[in-house]
Amino acid sequence: MYRLAGVLTASLFLAACARPIDRGQQYLDGSFDEILNPVTLIDSNKPADYSGFLPQLSEVEKLSPSLVKEHQDLYFRVQRWLAESGQASELVNYGIEPQQMGGGDGRGNVLFTGYFSPVIEMRHKPDDTYRYPVYGLPNCGETCPTREEIYQGALDGKGLELGYSESLIDNFIMEVQGSGFVHYGDTDNLEYFAYGGKNGHAYVSIGKVLIERGEVPREKMSLKAIKEWVARHDEATVLELLNHNTSFVFFQPKSAHPVTGTAGVPLLAGASVAADREFLPMGSVLIAEVPQLNEEGDWNGKHQLKLLMALDTGGVVKGNHLDLYHGMGEQAGIDAGHYKYFGRVWKLTTLN
Repeated sequence: MYRLAGVLTASLFLAACARPIDRGQQYLDGSFDEILNPVTLIDSNKPADYSGFLPQLSEVEKLSPSLVKEHQDLYFRVQRWLAESGQASELVNYGIEPQQMGGGDGRGNVLFTGYFSPVIEMRHKPDDTYRYPVYGLPNCGETCPTREEIYQGALDGKGLELGYSESLIDNFIMEVQGSGFVHYGDTDNLEYFAYGGKNGHAYVSIGKVLIERGEVPREKMSLKAIKEWVARHDEATVLELLNHNTSFVFFQPKSAHPVTGTAGVPLLAGASVAADREFLPMGSVLIAEVPQLNEEGDWNGKHQLKLLMALDTGGVVKGNHLDLYHGMGEQAGIDAGHYKYFGRVWKLTTLN
């Protein structure tokens, strides 16, 4: 699932002061020199919920024999540990070694961001309400138009329109996510718009632009904040902002099917993450203190111990950064848009 998530890096949140705690940072384990650091014990008092792991593992077992072959010993040991113990402190008794991620600050604080699969209401033909086109990939070689040029009609008359939505910002957010579900109200048909390509121009975060202009405070930045800003401004002002991001994403319509990640496996909300495959290869199993949200999509001050699988990648998901899949629809979008908090993370490996 190709994504161009415009998330902020860990350093952005750690620069303000030496040891901030406003986004779930903890300082329990000293300092680390590496991204992955073998430890003998996971000492966590967070409540555990491992209910999403076995369904996600089942999808891997059904659809990815290569991942099963690569990780089968670990998967077996983790399942046995779940059945007989489930205590993080007892993993070593099942031949499982935890490797703690050092975090962007070298003190174990790993940045969690979130992504989701939007559902956009569309029509096959434009009208006064549904008038913002989503495009398939043009044959433009190395001279594809910029976002501004596309908005000005550079692709008109080429038969590339896949449909029309009522919201320019919803189209833009689907581009940021890299894919999404579309409901055609005129035919009551649900389709999946997969990533089809991009125009080759530079990606610029509009969230960063709004922060630099003082339009939205840095600590309040989220997809929800962006949509609220858009709602307060006229179309010309919104277009001026969006045009800062010269990159433009094109889509390929497919029959609706489960959202799959880079590993080719359907992603389950709250059980899978996009990760840096240099350190967390596809199929890796993680145990993590995952930041929790309240009904408004804000961090509630708590963490929950979960088992996660690395099944996706992202262009800005590097090193000590995990992107948690939140699922499909509006609420998933609210939650994912707010998600930029820290938790402790351990990669699980087999002891020889």
